[in-house]
Amino acid sequence: MTWPVVATGPHSSRQVLADSPELMTVAFRFDAEGAVGALHQHPHVQSTYVVAGRFRFSVGDRSFDVGPGDAFVVPSGAVHGCVCLEPGLLIDGFTPRRDDFL
Repeated sequence: MTWPVVATGPHSSRQVLADSPELMTVAFRFDAEGAVGALHQHPHVQSTYVVAGRFRFSVGDRSFDVGPGDAFVVPSGAVHGCVCLEPGLLIDGFTPRRDDFL
């Protein structure tokens, strides 16, 4: 199955790549420097892998920069978001699946 590309903000989008009730994989594309992944939280554990680009992430009270090959985990319930420093692509895994993305 091919899921649609969904705009998440100016210069950013997401596309579900695979899902099951226990796990979901989603691509997030940021096409411009300064594009924002707004601060938010959810009950899902999230893993993020940076395929391309550079990003400044906030997770809880921590802020850090990531680039290609970097990966990290966002705990359940943690407030998090990012700012795109260089256009790129993130691959996120969620457990359990984000039904709000379907």
